[in-house]
Amino acid sequence: MTVYSTTFHHNGWSFNAAATRNGLCYLGPHHLAANEMKPFFQRYLPNEKVEENENILTPYITELKEYLEGNRQEFGSKVDLYGTPFQQQVWKALQHIPFGKTVTYSDIAKFIGKPRAVRAVGAAIGANPIFIIIPCHRVIGKNGTLTGFRGGLDMKKQLLWLEKGENK
Repeated sequence: MTVYSTTFHHNGWSFNAAATRNGLCYLGPHHLAANEMKPFFQRYLPNEKVEENENILTPYITELKEYLEGNRQEFGSKVDLYGTPFQQQVWKALQHIPFGKTVTYSDIAKFIGKPRAVRAVGAAIGANPIFIIIPCHRVIGKNGTLTGFRGGLDMKKQLLWLEKGENK
């Protein structure tokens, strides 16, 4: 199997993306890609060839651009998630957070039936390999504060503003 990757820029946003034939497997901020993508591939896809190919990733990039322009609220592209069963459970729960809404880490822990696993939920959210598409930016602290995000808190704030239709 081949993993296809690309870097793309759009209106001041920069991302790295990767997909297998089964769907998008990685999406992250470009500034972290050097530290994240190689270890991700080594851990989950160690025997796969990685090939730069923007054309394969065009459907995913198109949806992300539409979202960033305020013209898309849901993503229809397939994802190919790699992680522990617990992480996968948390990431699936994240996909139920409606566009423009926020929930807390406690809410996600309750949603998956593990209300006491808030810290583990936080760790799983932090390990989300497909940010934005799997909307970890919609999770906030119990007191309403913005908390950790791979893209940085400024990016998280911008994404939440975009979803609420507010100007930056």
